[in-house]
Amino acid sequence: MKAVIVGASSGLGRCIGIGLARRGAQVALLARRKDRLVDAAAEAGPQALAVECDVTDEASVRRAVTEAAADLGGIDSLVYATGVGPLARLADIDAATWQSTFATNVTGAALVTAAALPHLSESSGAAVYLSSISATMTAPWPGLGAYIVSKAALEKLVEAWRVEHPQIGFTRLAVGDCAGGEGHGATEFNSGWDMQLASEIMPVWVARNYIAGNLLDVEELIGAVDTVLRLGSTASVPTLTVTPRSAQ
Repeated sequence: MKAVIVGASSGLGRCIGIGLARRGAQVALLARRKDRLVDAAAEAGPQALAVECDVTDEASVRRAVTEAAADLGGIDSLVYATGVGPLARLADIDAATWQSTFATNVTGAALVTAAALPHLSESSGAAVYLSSISATMTAPWPGLGAYIVSKAALEKLVEAWRVEHPQIGFTRLAVGDCAGGEGHGATEFNSGWDMQLASEIMPVWVARNYIAGNLLDVEELIGAVDTVLRLGSTASVPTLTVTPRSAQ
């Protein structure tokens, strides 16, 4: 497997990149923070490389994917794990926040896919895009409106790619509560949140049973991604949900 993992400097993307490498894949780890990428590549092993990439910059995306394909000798797998989730009530979200959320969660996915498309087409490969159960399995969560709307758009984007390029296996992977790994592998999803607002909103999530009460073991998520990617040339998994069992 020759895999490109986008959003690999921290959180689930980092865990997936390292996990795939440890399962024998050649991996290119892409993200903005080069220092963290270098550290992740060292942890992943000699079959991993670090490539700086800003998904909101089209030129940066094309350079990064070109470099990854050259160093890997092609691309047959893509994982888009990049995502931002601002916490704010809809009435308080300004235009800049909407734009930055969509630029990272949706437009970035489109730019990366377009850049990798010739390689994925040649290899009849597979691409996995991380979404959330909040965009697929529950009513919208108060306070996460911008994130949920962008993830819903991402899911339609994945469907659109699948229609136009059926030779590639495009998968939407909805993930439940998962803290990620240790150190930089821990999720940074709530980084920058207003903790006062969080203290007001999170009890609502709990009362509506949006939170399972358990955390998904990140190794289970890595295993699911690995399985889907390895099926890429022979089968397609349009949608997949990986979530912890409820504690109730």
